[in-house]
Amino acid sequence: MNNDTYDIAIVGYGPVGQLLALVMGRQGYNIAVYERWESLYPLPRAVFHDHEIRRMLRLLDLEEEVAAISHPSSLYQWFNAQWKMLVEVDWACESISDGPFGYFFNQPELEAIFDKHVKLLPNVHVHQGWELRALQQHPNNCELLLSPTAEHDNLQAPTRQIKARFVIGADGANSTVRNACGIEWQDLGFAEDWLVVDVKPHEGVRLEVPEAAQWCNPDRPTTLVPGGPGYRRWEFMRLPHESLSDLQSTEKVWQLLKPWVTEDTVTLVRHAVYQFRSRIAENWHQGRVLLAGDAAHLMPPFMGQGMCSGLRDVWNLSWRLERILRGVSDATLLEDYTKERKPQIQAVIEASMAMGRVVCVADNQQAQARDDAYFQGKVPPVPPFPGITDGLIYPDEKGLAGQLFIHGPVRRRGNTQRFDEWFGRGFHLIVSDDVVFPSLRDMTETIMQQAGGELVVISATEHPDSYTDVSGKFLAFMRENQVKAVLIRPDFYIYGAVSSVEEIPDLLQHLRQSLPACDNVA
Repeated sequence: MNNDTYDIAIVGYGPVGQLLALVMGRQGYNIAVYERWESLYPLPRAVFHDHEIRRMLRLLDLEEEVAAISHPSSLYQWFNAQWKMLVEVDWACESISDGPFGYFFNQPELEAIFDKHVKLLPNVHVHQGWELRALQQHPNNCELLLSPTAEHDNLQAPTRQIKARFVIGADGANSTVRNACGIEWQDLGFAEDWLVVDVKPHEGVRLEVPEAAQWCNPDRPTTLVPGGPGYRRWEFMRLPHESLSDLQSTEKVWQLLKPWVTEDTVTLVRHAVYQFRSRIAENWHQGRVLLAGDAAHLMPPFMGQGMCSGLRDVWNLSWRLERILRGVSDATLLEDYTKERKPQIQAVIEASMAMGRVVCVADNQQAQARDDAYFQGKVPPVPPFPGITDGLIYPDEKGLAGQLFIHGPVRRRGNTQRFDEWFGRGFHLIVSDDVVFPSLRDMTETIMQQAGGELVVISATEHPDSYTDVSGKFLAFMRENQVKAVLIRPDFYIYGAVSSVEEIPDLLQHLRQSLPACDNVA
């Protein structure tokens, strides 16, 4: 047996485990990753990521590579059986993250990018073909017992025992980590079987199909979306009279595709039947073990948020782990992880279920009633994307705390970059230049250094001690919301905002108390 000690052990090497390994590995921590499969999953799954995820990837300097395997989304349209528009969502519109709302991409190519960058890090040790057999927690670390999977080339490899200060279960819906901790699933009640089909159009073939659409046809509810550059996806709901085996044959796949494509126009990449479920783990944090991605939540795909939600878990969790491992915060900082992520994810799941109930109608009378409700304007608009409602936020009167903050370019001394590129991750206090005075700088310096951030002065015009708001977004936000200062978190969410300069000390004191200095490394 090997007996090694790591800062973090990650179980699961899909996009969630990969991103966590990359983020924490680049900060120099000693990471072990264990994945039961020998190689990366080669077939498409997720096909959409939103502006918030793209913002993360930009900050990780992956923009150029990700842009090569993705393209901006356009309209997301919902049609009835007669192809009359029920609802239209503009996914091409300008987002608050400085770019389109969303992007379509090819997941195997994204995972290949993550994998390449993870394996460039000498302090990250990726072990594929190994699975978790046992997990024990101790006051200062966890012990993991691992062994080769049946697919491993070397079944005679010895069982491996390691220790890690923290363990992250990113090992999917059937999570061994979640089961080892005895954490229960909460079933939110959605379960529908869908056939997912990915195709690659032949060279020179132009498909006459909507860019991204739900065809709410009770005879066969159908999804049509891109699968990243050069790919297309169809998803077909299993009808009540059909068995799962009815959808498994290649002959059936081509029959369903026939209204749009044939073997002469596209190559079949893969087809598989999935049950779209809505589940959420009761708790995502137990001692030194945490869950992320599908190990913590499952949702229908109608909002395109499955993978996105897992990557948000990483972004929320990674800055907490970094502070704890660096010894500036104690492990109680992890207690807000479930408080913040679970309500946000549950709201996303419930919105996805609501959208699914619109699509997954296989009864003609129910479909007619649904159509009439849309045409008569009786269906409320899609709610805004949920923010953080609990945890590490300041109870400001404006209700801005917990919302994702805007992003855009700022300029200083002739150099223009996006805000995140200037300042990176951290707690940053943003104020306009009309409220800055010497004592404010003195007051904020210590607290901002402790929080791993700084005071950022935004101005409308060039000034050597401030950053020019090139797009006007930052000053417009403060003006429209009537705030003088906004404190943002390392994951781009607003910690709190205040209406007057006099309130800034209370805001900063709240942060100081929420992030106490830690004398001992966890």
